[in-house]
Amino acid sequence: MNSSNSTHPTAYPEEATLDERDGRYLRKAIVWSHAARRRGNRPFGSVIVSAAGEVLAEAGNSNNETGDCTAHAEVNALRALAGRNISREELAGATLYASGEPCVMCAGAIFWSNIGRVVFGIDAERLRVFRGERQDQRDAELSCRDVFRASPHPIECIGPALIDEASAAHDGAWKT
Repeated sequence: MNSSNSTHPTAYPEEATLDERDGRYLRKAIVWSHAARRRGNRPFGSVIVSAAGEVLAEAGNSNNETGDCTAHAEVNALRALAGRNISREELAGATLYASGEPCVMCAGAIFWSNIGRVVFGIDAERLRVFRGERQDQRDAELSCRDVFRASPHPIECIGPALIDEASAAHDGAWKT
């Protein structure tokens, strides 16, 4: 990981400090990651919360259950909003909590949804250690922050946070 020839950073990102509200909802997303793993899916969870503190949607990964490679926790939570008549303005004030750093696909979906804030647990660099070098477990090595920076509307991004708690669901889940 720390090879001088590597494109990976030489140090992991620092852990963000969360307030009580963010900690509560990120832990709820982490609970969903454990539930997803118990159901045979990759261990990720997501919760979307309005500016007023109402849980709008929550979900875990269901890609193995459904055979849908896009059924990541963040996308599943966004899909759960469909038909609920939640305005783009309301979503601009919402926060998406993700047990792991959103991948490129999920970051794009977050952008398109107009959600204005993301708080995530384990970061992609630490997650890659759990995943190992298997080709079927690799991801596009682009940070969600890179996707969010390209957005014409602001998307605040906080993470990694609660790293040990967010990592627990991944222990032993990837290299089998």
